[in-house]
Amino acid sequence: MRFNRVVGMTALAVTAGGRPGTGPGALLALFRAGPPLTRAEVMTVTGLSRSTVNQRIDLLVQSGMIVDRQPDVVLGRGRGRPAGSFTLNTDRGVLLVCDIGATAMRAAVCDVSGEILHDRSVATDVTLGPTTVLVSTDGLFTELLALAGRSPDEVLGIALSVPGPVDHEQATVVSPPIMTGWDRFDLRGWFEPTYSCPLLLEKDATAMAWGEYRSHYPDSDTMLMLKLGTGVGAGIIAGGRIHRGADGAAGDIGHTQTFEAGEDGGPVCRCGNTGCVEARAGGWAMIRDLVAQGREISSVDELVDRIRTADPVAVALARTAGRVLGVALAETVSILNPRVIVVGGQLAEAEEQIFAGLREMIYSRSLPLATRRLELHRSRLDERAGSVGLALLLADHIFDPERIDAALLA
Repeated sequence: MRFNRVVGMTALAVTAGGRPGTGPGALLALFRAGPPLTRAEVMTVTGLSRSTVNQRIDLLVQSGMIVDRQPDVVLGRGRGRPAGSFTLNTDRGVLLVCDIGATAMRAAVCDVSGEILHDRSVATDVTLGPTTVLVSTDGLFTELLALAGRSPDEVLGIALSVPGPVDHEQATVVSPPIMTGWDRFDLRGWFEPTYSCPLLLEKDATAMAWGEYRSHYPDSDTMLMLKLGTGVGAGIIAGGRIHRGADGAAGDIGHTQTFEAGEDGGPVCRCGNTGCVEARAGGWAMIRDLVAQGREISSVDELVDRIRTADPVAVALARTAGRVLGVALAETVSILNPRVIVVGGQLAEAEEQIFAGLREMIYSRSLPLATRRLELHRSRLDERAGSVGLALLLADHIFDPERIDAALLA
């Protein structure tokens, strides 16, 4: 049975960028993707010769990236010692990630497989600027490393996510609507004095999308992640890969504009435009409308409590927000044809009210073929979705087959 599982592994585990790979990086991808493998099993899966497999595995062992896991068995009469199997060395180093939101952030220390070892969540205010927020991030990283018994020298990479548009390649925030002072801030330079490692920056909804996709929907190669919290955002998985668009702006559904019949402009958004989806359906907008109707409320958590305890005004706003979001998503569903829509963020806890409007508008306004097998689910990772996605993205970056080949075959 085990042999059949190994033979049945897809070629994806041993490719780089869709091209067949034969270097040590491709073999490392195989060890990352599946169970421990013997040398003979690696030969069967890859089709490589015994000498090539031995050379590649020896390089990976010497680098500390994989370890030889000898089987614990009792030898029977007439049998030699069973072949050892190799697996990813998850103790080689650690990863640091921080999912920075508008009003809270969650930091985590992870092993090199992307598994969270320890995490912490604290309140924050992203509008206070990068220095204030990153000082808190630094403090969390120090605390988490101490809990894991690790030092800054053992950190192999850092990944951050933020609630705004990002230049993924340059790891900078670009003209964010609410992140005062973050535009083009040198995040890599901030961390360089303490951590000598790569730093990745991702949009929060995209990180969540990758976490949900890899953890729970790997067979749904087209997926949309809708984040509903203080603001509104979306992350897109297309063809099993993150879709960021030509310049990283894909998925910014919160700042698309919607207008009601006879309406001139609509409510003013935090970005300065009028009629944005977020200005109608974001947590901050619903708080604004509740306060205007005499409710004393100041946070999204309080908003969710009022919805769940059947405050009639809050419930009505939630249902309206669901319909606004559904209208905004309907065109996206027709164009992208996702298999799954996952809804996360604080407002996902009010799923009974929000989801009703979403379903109503999506199924009535999208193409019938696009909704024939469409599934709508609440996030299964909840508040950890961003952290999990960041850890997996970072591990993929560090162990990219071409990068490993360049390091070991130079």
